[in-house]
Amino acid sequence: MAITLPDLPFAEDALAPVISARTLEFHYGKHHRAYVDNTNKMIEGTDLAEADLLTIIKKTAGDTSLAGLFNNAAQVWNHSFYWQCIRPGGGGAPSGPVLKKIEADLGGYEKFVEAFKAAGATQFGSGWAWLVLRDNKLEIIKTTNADTPVAHDLTPLLTVDVWEHAYYLDYQNRRPDYLGAFTEKLINWDFVEANLGG
Repeated sequence: MAITLPDLPFAEDALAPVISARTLEFHYGKHHRAYVDNTNKMIEGTDLAEADLLTIIKKTAGDTSLAGLFNNAAQVWNHSFYWQCIRPGGGGAPSGPVLKKIEADLGGYEKFVEAFKAAGATQFGSGWAWLVLRDNKLEIIKTTNADTPVAHDLTPLLTVDVWEHAYYLDYQNRRPDYLGAFTEKLINWDFVEANLGG
């Protein structure tokens, strides 16, 4: 089963000016596509050739001899998830079950925003900030490079990509500005709620 590049859930220019069509052209059209192509090349002719993405990630996580395959497969998964986390006209405070869970576990929406943006801003180098479920409790974590919560049996609900290719054309070195725009204008809370099981 070949790993495929999923369609974006919005037009390439739909997130402008928060994220430009040019950024998406490179981020989705070149980076994400390259991870898909690399993963397919690496699994060809191996016992993982027919495996799905999650199986590949779980079977290669922590195996230094398969680090290249893990990095590419995990990046395919992370990016496919990231595109679902954002939408035109998104962001701001959620409502319903997600807001109740944020209030119960993280002390409210403002504290969530502060901690989520801090996780993204303080991720040294490339990586991701995540809102995850660990033992049915919300937690904010960050992962380096291609690492992903699904390799650690955590349930991801939301992510923001803090690799430079996600924001540099639009924000240059102002990662905190990108994170602010992400939380205020992009988060797809319906997707987060679906992941929460709401």
